[in-house]
Amino acid sequence: MLADRRILLIIGGGIAAYKSLDLIRRLRERGAAVTPVLTRAGGEFVTPLSVAALAGAKCHRDLFDLTDETEMGHIELSRAADLVVVAPATADLMAKMAAGLATDLASTLLMATDKRVLIAPAMNLRMWLHPATQRNVATLRGDGILFAGPGEGEMACGEFGPGRMAEPLEIVAAIEAAFGGGPLAGRHVVVTSGPTHEPIDPVRYIANRSSGAQGAALARGLRDLGAWVTFVTGPAAVPPPAGVEVVRVETADEMLRAVRAALPADALVCAAAVADWRVAKAGTAKIKKDRKGAVPALDLVENPDILAQVAQMAEGRPALVVGFAAETDDVVAHAEAKRRRKGCDWIVANDVRPATGIMGGSENAVTLITAEGREDWPRLSKDEVGRRLARRIAEALGAAG
Repeated sequence: MLADRRILLIIGGGIAAYKSLDLIRRLRERGAAVTPVLTRAGGEFVTPLSVAALAGAKCHRDLFDLTDETEMGHIELSRAADLVVVAPATADLMAKMAAGLATDLASTLLMATDKRVLIAPAMNLRMWLHPATQRNVATLRGDGILFAGPGEGEMACGEFGPGRMAEPLEIVAAIEAAFGGGPLAGRHVVVTSGPTHEPIDPVRYIANRSSGAQGAALARGLRDLGAWVTFVTGPAAVPPPAGVEVVRVETADEMLRAVRAALPADALVCAAAVADWRVAKAGTAKIKKDRKGAVPALDLVENPDILAQVAQMAEGRPALVVGFAAETDDVVAHAEAKRRRKGCDWIVANDVRPATGIMGGSENAVTLITAEGREDWPRLSKDEVGRRLARRIAEALGAAG
């Protein structure tokens, strides 16, 4: 898939720059040509010689290289690539991209390119979670920038959390997805997955029995058809697939905000098992059991209805909005009523009674309900259900233009 593809790789300044050396090797193994650009800060972590040796090409560093600039080299570099990749993408580089600054070779290339851009963020978790960075992330997503990661894990600073750069093979998968060339190439699909956790106090929460397996399988199917997938996941047992943009959330409110931030999109698939209710005022300390056996009263309020809110948007509504209906009785009737009530285009209904083994299992048996009627699918692996649904989505979006 990457044979003869031209990748312009911008290496930012961070300890994760060492992973970019392996990324170059992995890309070249797959037949891609890599043109490296090393920022001044990136040069503090990896050397131009090592980058150039692995890439088999000159390592560009200076915007005002007289030899290159006699022919406007920065314009040529930015246009000659098939894809621009920034790995690691530091908070500083992302801020420059969001603000439209062009103060060095890397940021000037990013401003001058007419190609798609994929970034692999890497920074301290506090920097990643900072409101300014999250504003920049929202801006970049709105501009159509593709993301690979970040993941969660232990960092060089000793802290643990989100902000860790995606592994080289994960970035390769994201690059391959960007070049997918399938029926969903150039399409953006948002998928929600997993449960949500609604806190009661710091140690207890309300949740649903969802592993996130079906949402992850669907995201893989969409990715394999060439879609750019934003995968908004609650705390699921099944890890997210490689090659998609992962946004991790805990609560329904966080999931709604993440979905809205991911728009515009061609399609939204709400496969998450969102908790219907949350505690109106979660305790800030663990609720203690009364020695007299008194049961604490929990004042519950309704969570936001993500599916209905997006399906009923007056402006910016995705062309296709798909919901899931996990039911234990009168499955089709409840699902058909849900589709009408929510205003979505399709509902994927399934029977999740304990006897079916579907909730948390590896198989699923679904009924796809649309305005035109219903399709009863046989019991299949969740991977196959994901692939079938992805193909149906591709067909619908193709028909929509």
